[in-house]
Amino acid sequence: MASQQDIKRRIESVSGTRKITRAMELVASARLKRAQDRIEALRPYGAGMRRLTGQAALRSGTVSAMPLLEERDELKKAIIVAVTGDRGLAGAFNVNILRTGFACEEELLGEGVEDVAYTAVGKKGAGTLRFRGKTIDRTFEGFSTEPNYSDAENVAEHVIETFTSGEADRVVVVYNAFKSVLEQTVTMEQLLPIPRDFVEGGQEEAEDHETASGVAYFEPDPQEFLERLLPTYVEITIYRALLESAAAELAARRTAMRNATDNAGELIDALTLQMNRARQAAITQELLEVVAGADALT
Repeated sequence: MASQQDIKRRIESVSGTRKITRAMELVASARLKRAQDRIEALRPYGAGMRRLTGQAALRSGTVSAMPLLEERDELKKAIIVAVTGDRGLAGAFNVNILRTGFACEEELLGEGVEDVAYTAVGKKGAGTLRFRGKTIDRTFEGFSTEPNYSDAENVAEHVIETFTSGEADRVVVVYNAFKSVLEQTVTMEQLLPIPRDFVEGGQEEAEDHETASGVAYFEPDPQEFLERLLPTYVEITIYRALLESAAAELAARRTAMRNATDNAGELIDALTLQMNRARQAAITQELLEVVAGADALT
């Protein structure tokens, strides 16, 4: 049996760990609220972007010549943008994203894609992909829990250039969508070419909006306006994925740290009981030795 001193040292060690996990839980909770507010602030902008794109497509009449809408007949290479975190201690947050990314890779290869590469957003994802021997064309790190729009612009610029230059024929983004503090859903979306459903759905929304609010006019030409607007749509989509992932990561870390804090408390209780039993055994042994010594003198 461990000595009282050994048990006491373990209790002190676990107590110190519990203080750290509790502090990390509180920090994640405070930052999570800000992340949720940023997501809520972006949603009306995203809806307006969809309607504006639909209005421009409705006025232009044709979108077949748009480079970012071009469906390639032959899929030689695909890019998977895996949005993970820069840090661990968030439960299965990063693992779930990469597992979905690997499943997406298998699906693309099954569709006839010759080669699949990864754009790693987040230090944890990049490290795991290197360890697995996956092809990484670019990494972006350092902003997983506090992304800015400029970060989304950098990622969007890379994937758009890769797609329009013909180096990739399809771009897919995989990220963890924030549903609630206790629920995060791994989501996979086709980023490029931009799905026709987006433009067609936007056209329907635009028709309904114009019926209620009036006709929209564009200057310059609607088609030229749409060509400039589509890259912004890609940026907004990536920015939304980064914000969703940031909130999901903080929520996952908060839950993981709360569980760790609770487990540390249970372990401290068990160690305290063990130490009390060891102390009681030591006292009983001392009493037996005193009684035995007294008997020996009589």
